[in-house]
Amino acid sequence: MLALLGLAMVVVFTYMIMSKRMSPIVALTFIPIVFAIAGGFGDSTGKMILDGLKMVAPSAALLLFAILFFGLMIDTGLFDPLIRVILHKVNGDPVKIAVGTALLSLTVALDGDGTTTYMITCAAMLPLYRRIGMNPMILATVSMLSLSIMSGMTPWGGPATRAIAALGLDASDYFIPLLPTMAAGAACVVLIAYMLGRKERARIGNTELQTGGGECYIKEILGDQPYKRPRFVWINLLLVVAVMTALVMGLAHAAVLFLVGFVIALMINYPQLDIQKERILSHAGNAMTVVLLVFAAGVFAGIFSGTKMVDALAQSIVDMIPPSWGHLFPLVVAITSMPLTFVLSNDAYYFGVVPILAKAAAAYGISPLEIARASILGQPVHLMSPLVASTLLLVGMVDKDIGDFQKSTVKWAVLLSLAITFVAVITGAISFLV
Repeated sequence: MLALLGLAMVVVFTYMIMSKRMSPIVALTFIPIVFAIAGGFGDSTGKMILDGLKMVAPSAALLLFAILFFGLMIDTGLFDPLIRVILHKVNGDPVKIAVGTALLSLTVALDGDGTTTYMITCAAMLPLYRRIGMNPMILATVSMLSLSIMSGMTPWGGPATRAIAALGLDASDYFIPLLPTMAAGAACVVLIAYMLGRKERARIGNTELQTGGGECYIKEILGDQPYKRPRFVWINLLLVVAVMTALVMGLAHAAVLFLVGFVIALMINYPQLDIQKERILSHAGNAMTVVLLVFAAGVFAGIFSGTKMVDALAQSIVDMIPPSWGHLFPLVVAITSMPLTFVLSNDAYYFGVVPILAKAAAAYGISPLEIARASILGQPVHLMSPLVASTLLLVGMVDKDIGDFQKSTVKWAVLLSLAITFVAVITGAISFLV
């Protein structure tokens, strides 16, 4: 009964979002409350909502201060040299622009953080997309797919870190067999970017943009804002490197690091109080929208977990697998990770569902290492979910609706997941025993 209730809630929620009958904030909050009451959990719904809000509060704080920190760095012109090089190389060719987006986002995503990846990639490429009339959904799609490979599969990325911790695995044993799959995934992202660029080139054609003189499009895109601080570029770069290094080393919670980094950057670049207030207000709208969506996602996750719907759905999946399919278990985990990670947070899936799957797989003599590797192969689909905080940031930055983003991206996300699953099987990262 709980499994059916959970499935119905997910279906109704997804329909309401994609059909635009409800805004994401309303759907994430209202629908789970209705289903919780319908399932007889009215007395404990309030507590489950609070638990969900507590669960996402660190993520909300992280996004708030990360948006402010990187927004301030963009204001100061820190990334202008990088943007200038990229813009000069790609000019107005949609194919080069799409491939350049892929290469940039794949590189930036190596740090494992979605917020950083999207902020830097959008800062570099979005003005050019708008300048030549190129669909910014391509930017969002390519950036998301890049993150799913580079952050989704590396041991320091969120999904793999959770899988390794939940199953008590060695990071090297987990990661080394996945390297060919990761390389193939990155190549697939570049190929998808090329295909999207070709389609866009057919629609709008090439645009020859002047790269020198007073009408240089690069100067036009970068602008000459009074808030830029070129004389502080090395100080700002050192600050960003220090924050990211501390983040990778785990010296403090990411929200704390970005808060401290933001305050220091504010004092160095804009010591005047009136300018500080102006800079904060300029980014407040984007930050508040994302934070509200994160808290709404916490309501959904809190009820989904608190009612045990997620446990019931996971157990139902395990029960549906016939014993004769035991040798296919890693492949089953890889395929089911797509829908499961779409409707669940990474915490719920990797700490709640994956241990159940690993225990069931052990009955067939399958190593938990294979289950861990298989479980991250659905990350391209997971990152489409409105439950992913950084995805909400990305959609907001390109000024698109989450439903439009999902409809535009779902085909490529599923194809990428299937492609890396195929490579994982043929390279032996996950077994396909006969």
